[in-house]
Amino acid sequence: MSTLEKLPVTVITGFLGAGKTTLVRNLMQNPQGKRLAVVVNEFGDVGVDGEILKSCAIPDCPAENIMELSNGCICCTVADDFIPTIEALMALEPRPEHIIIETSGLALPKPLLKAFDWPDIRSKITVDGVIALADAEAVAAGRFATDVARVDAQREADDSIDHETPLSEVFEDQISCADIILLTKPDLAGPEGVTKAKEVIAAESPRPIPVVEVAEGVVDPRVILGLNAAAEDDMDARPSHHDGHHDHEHDDFESVVIDLPEQVDAVSFAERIERLAKEQNILRVKGYAAVEGKPMRLLVQAVGARVRHQFDRPWTAEEGRKGRVVVIAEHDDINADAIRKVLVD
Repeated sequence: MSTLEKLPVTVITGFLGAGKTTLVRNLMQNPQGKRLAVVVNEFGDVGVDGEILKSCAIPDCPAENIMELSNGCICCTVADDFIPTIEALMALEPRPEHIIIETSGLALPKPLLKAFDWPDIRSKITVDGVIALADAEAVAAGRFATDVARVDAQREADDSIDHETPLSEVFEDQISCADIILLTKPDLAGPEGVTKAKEVIAAESPRPIPVVEVAEGVVDPRVILGLNAAAEDDMDARPSHHDGHHDHEHDDFESVVIDLPEQVDAVSFAERIERLAKEQNILRVKGYAAVEGKPMRLLVQAVGARVRHQFDRPWTAEEGRKGRVVVIAEHDDINADAIRKVLVD
């Protein structure tokens, strides 16, 4: 069976909050006549991304074609979660014509690509392409080291400088593995920020990689689907910080799930999340809240101090208007009691 006859799979990766779920939602709603299936890998057990995507289900991508993996990073649970999920999707009737995998923001793409060598599925599926999303404003702000030699020199002069954070390694691995990079939120970065972000990405890329600006996840599916990259056969061109390692850990990151009482109003709740990010170096907050006097559920997603919220749907009787969010930070910055004090007390 040739590569073109295999079931194509697109891996969508990108750092926390880069806009992966928004992109997948737009692909689902504009599938170009293809039957799609989606695998979404949550970080934490709130299930926000999966619920958002299921609410957008259409005949070409029904809810049963959307599967969630919430037992940990997809690249670390290949045998237990990933392989059985792919096999289940391939057994659907009618069979999907294209599978989209949305990884968690902390997933390293290369270990996942290696899973496509699994004997039971290698002859049946192929990695059509790896799409990496990069937040233009965050990249332009210099949150990831681009000149290792220069930072090394700074570190020699100042022991407090640590040039190689876990965040930079994740970012660099995602860029190195990509076939196309989507530069998201260009409006927040502005023209100068977009230019700077492209320079940072070019410095981290091991080879020339197309960079496409994307606002609100809107991109012509023909740009990122149907690449026929066969990435599983092209591993040497996709270097990783973890090459030569049998596994990798995410012990540098931790998540805390917080149950929430009803909120007085949406704006004050968003302001508390913003304060939480600034005071405690929180990377990501996502989840739901109930607001007094409002029949709709409040969806909240934050990247650092940037908070977005909207009422997405009515509460069901079974939910009982119970709010819950997952808070993600680096291990040294996570403090469940301090987080709870800001959001609950």
